[in-house]
Amino acid sequence: MRNNEETEGFDGEASNTSMISGANSPYQPTTEPVHSRNVFRAIRCDLDYIKSHFGILKIIEVVLALISFIFIETVMMCSPCAGVYLFEFVSCSAFVVTGVLLLIFSLNLHTKVPHINWSLTDLINTATSTLFFFLASVVLAALNHQTGAEIAAVIFGFLVMGVYGLNTFLAVQRWRLGDSRDGPLQTSEYIRARTASRGEVESRPELQ
Repeated sequence: MRNNEETEGFDGEASNTSMISGANSPYQPTTEPVHSRNVFRAIRCDLDYIKSHFGILKIIEVVLALISFIFIETVMMCSPCAGVYLFEFVSCSAFVVTGVLLLIFSLNLHTKVPHINWSLTDLINTATSTLFFFLASVVLAALNHQTGAEIAAVIFGFLVMGVYGLNTFLAVQRWRLGDSRDGPLQTSEYIRARTASRGEVESRPELQ
């Protein structure tokens, strides 16, 4: 009987101790609701970018690259086929990569990944596309069978190369000036996203 009383007394002391230690513990359970972030909140059509020089040039590049790819795909017979295969690869790659970048900038998706230098990424893409379209167009012009599809592909290849070259020139100027307001990184949405991110870190000192 005495053992039971001692056991109950020990349990009572232990529970009181745990309650006291729990009350003094800095790690208290919270009932504050956790607000889930809406990842699609910042996704919207940026008309300012689409109407800018870079947005217009990107749209023209995507259209011309697609037309070039369609023309080269209509070539039924070739011998040798090195020029056709090279032009096909360049036009398809440029269409896909530039189209993805256009989608990212137009929907402000680049604000979700601010750690990437998007202006430099755009510059590398335009410079690389300019070089490869020049090489592919020259090779196809030298190795072709004078068919209408091949001639049209060469013409559009040089056209899209010129557009990419102009885009590269403007991108270099923007990069040297440190991303002016016309750049996709300096949109108001990006600035608001960075400000909100810093404010959230400052409001939660336990994360620092």
